Amino acid sequence: MNHSKMLINGAWRDASSKERFEIRSPYDRSLLGTAPKASKQDVLSAVDAARTAFDNGSWYAKLPSERAACLWKLADLVDLNAQMFAKLESQQGGKTIKYSQFSDLPFISDNLRFFAGASRMLEARAAAEYSGIGTSVIRREPVGVVAAIVPWNYPLYIAIWKLAPALAAGNTLVIKPASYTPLSLLEFGRFIEKVGIPKGVVNIITGSGEMIGSELAKSSKVDMIAVTGETSTGKEVMRNASVNLKKVHLELGGKAPMVVMPDADVEMAAQGAVVGGYWNAGQDCTAVTRVYVHEKMHDELVKRMILSTKKFVLGNPLDKNTDMGPLISEKQRERVESYVRYGLQQGAKLVCGGKQPRGKGFEKGYFFEPTIFTHVEQQMRICQEEIFGPVISVLSYKNLDEALAKANDVIFGLAASVYGKDITSALRMANKLRFGTVWINEHGILTSETPHGGFKQSGFGKDLSMYSFEEYTNLKHVYIDQTGLARKSWHWTVYGKQ
Repeated sequence: MNHSKMLINGAWRDASSKERFEIRSPYDRSLLGTAPKASKQDVLSAVDAARTAFDNGSWYAKLPSERAACLWKLADLVDLNAQMFAKLESQQGGKTIKYSQFSDLPFISDNLRFFAGASRMLEARAAAEYSGIGTSVIRREPVGVVAAIVPWNYPLYIAIWKLAPALAAGNTLVIKPASYTPLSLLEFGRFIEKVGIPKGVVNIITGSGEMIGSELAKSSKVDMIAVTGETSTGKEVMRNASVNLKKVHLELGGKAPMVVMPDADVEMAAQGAVVGGYWNAGQDCTAVTRVYVHEKMHDELVKRMILSTKKFVLGNPLDKNTDMGPLISEKQRERVESYVRYGLQQGAKLVCGGKQPRGKGFEKGYFFEPTIFTHVEQQMRICQEEIFGPVISVLSYKNLDEALAKANDVIFGLAASVYGKDITSALRMANKLRFGTVWINEHGILTSETPHGGFKQSGFGKDLSMYSFEEYTNLKHVYIDQTGLARKSWHWTVYGKQ
């Protein structure tokens, strides 16, 4: 059992109040460990530590090659401890071990290595002469103190999305993991000092998201706040961050459509829909939630989706044969159940799943069957609102203009996909979809080199890739006079008395 402490200014601490909270497995509700419940004073201490570490230059003043070396060492330690991290991720979040081990952990170490290299490539514009009498230099500098709030569906994975570019650019951080899933990030924090990152550069605090998030967003000592979470959370963060107009980076909710073109391979589309909809039990803001298929293909696609869905093995997330584990909590399962009721009440037809599984192994876990609705209308709640569970709505269309209009007709704009054989037509559709990422004949691929972030109420700013440095750096213009005028400035010469 893991009784963790918080990392503040290079020291592992309990909460000043000595309060703690429990972390339990969503599979069998067993106690995995406890973590400190930070007080307001603990949050202020973490922010002060990050502020001091940035202002004294202990990290920013290091050469890019030195910062890169630390990130490389972190990646090596993640690889050496991958099995431990994968098990923690599965135990605390309910994610399948094969997903944690073969998808999340390799991506985490790759992301650290990518930003290690990127830290040595950070540049703005070289010196140039624009005025004719002086030289301009454009510098890219770290923002300063970055606060990051990390969700429970990808606890370590998304934490690294924030930590790696922020550190590569020379920032200091205060990171808050979700209360359901703090253990893997706290374990990762043990490597911080080992790789040579100075104290106070990375601080990890645990506890109430509402209180900690509010304090971080309002703090005048925090220069930027980066959040992955619900759209409602992002709106509250923006309100609080307006106190000192700090930089805000938000990766929020989604309602991803899949547009199945009339010439699509139906089996490929069916497989893409169920895999894209049910990975991590649908608890993913990019998961397939709405499938738009031509009316002539509708029945065949639904038939194949049902056949594939019924092959999914639900069970213990630590079993390598399990395809889908439990939802994160009873509250989350109740949310999913409520949306199934909304769908039925509004006239949708339940053709697969829609309930809790029964039998041995499901008694204590927060399981919910992968679910498919047909006869869904565009304005139904199951089609418009983020459910964050294994529920897919299938809708038919008569022509591509109708499919495009319906796919775009939600408040979210994070991710989408298009399935079709004619790449020209598929690309034309992809270009018109108002989503930050659009996949063609695939759903869900992310790489360290490509940006990820949303449009509309899915937020703004980019995680991953070199584009993320636009979030974690500021641009500065430095002008160097070349006139040699000792007593009169250029402005005085031009506009003052001659």
